[in-house]
Order: sequence, then C-alpha cells, then structure tokens
Amino acid sequence: MQRHLFILTGASRGMGLAMAEQLLAQQNHLLCISRHANPSLASVAAQRNCPLAQWTLDLSQPEPAALRLKTWLDERDPAQILSATLINNAGVIPTIAPLRASGPAELAAAMRVNLEAPMLLTAAFLDATQGWRAPRRVLNISSGLGRRPMASQAAYCAAKAGMDHFTRCLALDEARLANGAKVCSLAPGVIDTDMQVQLRGADSANFPDQSGFAELKSSGQLSAASDAAKRVLAWLARPDFGQQAVADVRDSA
Repeated sequence: MQRHLFILTGASRGMGLAMAEQLLAQQNHLLCISRHANPSLASVAAQRNCPLAQWTLDLSQPEPAALRLKTWLDERDPAQILSATLINNAGVIPTIAPLRASGPAELAAAMRVNLEAPMLLTAAFLDATQGWRAPRRVLNISSGLGRRPMASQAAYCAAKAGMDHFTRCLALDEARLANGAKVCSLAPGVIDTDMQVQLRGADSANFPDQSGFAELKSSGQLSAASDAAKRVLAWLARPDFGQQAVADVRDSA
C-alpha cells in the first residue's frame, strides 16, 4: 500500500505528541524520534492501521541518529511512498540564566538538540531521498525567540535564529533542483507545554521576562498542544507550503 511518510522528532510529549496523534492514519507511515517512546501512540497506531516506528534516541548526540535515518531511508521502496516529510520538532531550553552563568556542557547539548540535530537529520533525509519522485518537505519548528532577543535565553534564541537561517539557505539549494524539497521554518505560536512551565517558573532575578510568560498563562493566551498541532499540520498541508522559507503560523490568521 502506498503511504505518506512522516518523520517527526520530539514526538513523546507536548505539541510533538499531539502532531504524532493527528498523523496516525491509515494512509500514513510515521517514524518518531524521541528520548522516550510513548505507549499510547503504539496503541492508537494499531487501531488505525498506521505503520509506526518509535526510535528512542538522544538528539544531543545527533550524528548516530542522522546515520541511522539515512540507512533506514535507503531501505525504503520509493514506489510505495506518496510523499516524504521531515518535521524537526524536538527542542530543549537550557537553564534560564545569563550566558555567563551557563555551564558549557548544558549549552553544548542545547545547541546540538536545537540546531545541530535538525541540520544533520535534514541533510540525511535529503541525501537519501534525492532520487525519489515523491514530493518532499522539511518543516522546522522554530520560535518567535529566533526572531527577537531575550535576556537569559542566548542559547535558545541563537539556535532558533540559526534554524531560520539554515532553512533560508536550504530553500535556495532545493530551488535549483527539478524535484527539490519544499522547506519552511515555522514559529508555532505560544503553546501550553512544559517549556512554558519552565519559563514562567524561572527566577525573575535572572529572567526579566518571567512575569510576561506568567501573564500569558493567567490570561489564557496559550494554545493547547492539540490546537497548535492542528494549525502546524494545516500549514504543512497548504498548497503554497515552502513559498515562505521562514514563517509564523499566526500569519495564517
């Protein structure tokens, strides 16, 4: 049976889990890459007759993950794939503190998960699928913090800014190819996830924007993960996906 192939990182919780749940359909084949597997996904996949694989990998060590993905894709039969999509969703926020107070190991791990892993996985995905006739897409989940600075968020802001800019460069590369991938770095809006808990629970002495994040929660301005996932996947399904290399899901409102 021909299916649409989706590869999704950070699928075990938050918006990633919500996207995975919404992608579990008979016409799809889903590969999830996360630090932990989610048993509920396997149960739903079986009910919906959707092929599902869950790889438990630490993306702070992205090179083995990229090599494994390349090998796995090389083993697929392109004739059975209607489309192929990579969604780089996994992300971490290191300890919220000024850069001078940040530990080198934690900073390095955050940069690897937030920027290096998406680049390596994207390179592996595009290399393995370059001869496929099926349409190919890369969706990088970015953040508004990649487009505006924030105190005590240097690593996260820098990584997301890097994600935006490598997506711009990638779009130029792929536009030169006959079957180039459509790519976009998309900010998904403010979502009620564990990251928001971390931000509003930070020490205000180190994080001057803490009260603003607390206000987002108390005033009901955070999107539910399921709603955010629905909007992101709707953006992915747009016929003009990829015309904007860097976008914000709120632009569709």
